[in-house]
Amino acid sequence: MRRHLALGGLMAALLLAGAVAMAASDLTPQRIAQKGRAFAPGAVALKAGESVEIVNDDGELIHHAYLDHPDFAFDTGEQAPGSRTVVAFPKKGSFTVLCGIHPKMKLAVTVK
Repeated sequence: MRRHLALGGLMAALLLAGAVAMAASDLTPQRIAQKGRAFAPGAVALKAGESVEIVNDDGELIHHAYLDHPDFAFDTGEQAPGSRTVVAFPKKGSFTVLCGIHPKMKLAVTVK
């Protein structure tokens, strides 16, 4: 009987660990690279409350991601090479993230 209880406890612990890992992966921001004067990928889909991590992967270029929308706005300021900024999108909608230094850079974000 003790062996069944021990196995049952082990199974419960493994299931809980898997659920925690799955929940943590749901919270992991989607990585958006800034390289070659472009966002990559150029479009993402999120659920309300999810985040993106905007990373300057350019060796020498400074970037400056921002969003100015009536429902939601942010500004990363100047991002030196290697810097990272995590931005949560709290509301549903369609948004365009721009670069204040490189005007052709655009990231389309759809939040459902």
